[in-house]
Parts: sequence; C-alpha cells; structure tokens
Amino acid sequence: MIEIKHLYKSFEDKDVLIDINAVFEDGKTNLIIGQSGSGKTVLMKNIVGLFVPTSGQILYDGRDFIGMTKREQVLIRREMGMIFQSAALFDSMSVLENVMFPLEMFSDDCQADRIRRAKFCLERVNLKGAENKLPGEISGGMQKRVAIARAIALNPKYLFCDEPNSGLDPKTSLVIDELIHDITQEYKMTTIINTHDMNSVMGIGENILYIYKGQKEWQGSKDQIMTSTNERLNSFIFASDLFRKVKEANQ
Repeated sequence: MIEIKHLYKSFEDKDVLIDINAVFEDGKTNLIIGQSGSGKTVLMKNIVGLFVPTSGQILYDGRDFIGMTKREQVLIRREMGMIFQSAALFDSMSVLENVMFPLEMFSDDCQADRIRRAKFCLERVNLKGAENKLPGEISGGMQKRVAIARAIALNPKYLFCDEPNSGLDPKTSLVIDELIHDITQEYKMTTIINTHDMNSVMGIGENILYIYKGQKEWQGSKDQIMTSTNERLNSFIFASDLFRKVKEANQ
C-alpha cells in the first residue's frame, strides 16, 4: 500500500500539487486521472522519487520515502517496476535481453537463473518464442508486453504505469489493461496507472483518483463513478456521447 499525506509540490511560485491525500491499495489497479496540466504526471513523479515534494509524506507500507537516506531510497526503488508511455525498449537488444536488463543490474542470481526468470516473465505475458526478436521486429502491442515482462522481472511490490495504452488500438489496449490487472492481482502488487483512457477507467478502475487543478477532487471505484454527483468528474468522464449513455443506462 502507498499512502500520500498532505502532499504539496511547487515550482518556483507555482503550486502544482495542493494538499493531496490518497491511498493506493495492494492487489488493485489504482488509476490517476485528470485533464492535461492537472498535475497527475507530477504526482506520479513525486511518488517514484523523480521529484522531491515541497512538503508532505509518501509512505510505502508505512515507510516514509521522503525521510529516507539515499541508500534506503535505492532499496525501495528496487521494489518498483515501471512501464513508460513508450515501451522504452533498447532497440539493439533482443526481447530476452531487454527483459534481463534489470536482472543484470540488480539480481544476485546466477546467469542461468536470470535467463530462466526472464523467459518465465515472457511466457507470463504470452510472448514465448519471441525471445530472439528485436523490438523493431514486433508490433507495438507486443513491445508493451515486453515492457510489462521487464517491469515484473524483479518481482516488484509496486508497479507504475505511465499511459500504458498510448499509441495502441482499442483491442490491443484492452489486452494490455487485462494483463496489467491480472498480474496486479496475481502478485498482490500496488499498481498505479496514469491514464487518459476512459476505457481503462471503466474497465479496470478499482480505485480511481481524479485530480483537478492540482487538488484531489474525487476518489472511488468505477462503479461509484456511475452514481457520482461530482459535476467536474462527470464532465471529465462523460464528455463523449458513448460514456454519457452508459451512465444514463445505469441510472
């Protein structure tokens, strides 16, 4: 579980995050949503330590991340897996070598065990047989699955996904959503997804944080969205005719 308490972040004289309080739960797909410029990307960068908050607390299972020494923070980062907006694979490395990269960096296992682990992760994302291909030889959806395999190679406790469906067609996006959701439940990870994809929100949104102009506006599940009376949330979620009709059908 990750807890955010009274988090503020300012750049020079501009307040970007204002008194954010939220809980991201184990074994659930926790989503951060909001309009462009709302602060959701800044929030995720604070959580993973790319930015230092102006004030507040970030607790990893009760451990104060901000108050840790640099060495202690490094140890926490080894418990994190990350999936970037682009798959961020190394073009000159094979699929297997990409998945092995964090194992080569941080694992104390022997080479044979690292290879075995990497192959297991590739099988888990249904990419058995693609080990020797280069990223340029596989589809965008397959590249995202390689990125997921790499992210779980070290068996992380926390998984962070920045727009994992960016650039994918709706069918492939659904596959990626279901895979992230299934892996989250299987490994009991605390997964946080930063997304604009309303299909993801309504499909796998078990715990959703909606940010508006740097402040927490609403938090709840996809089911609670259907009965929400928050006008800003409704305006954001149900901007399209399709999602508005879905809400009306559930009223």
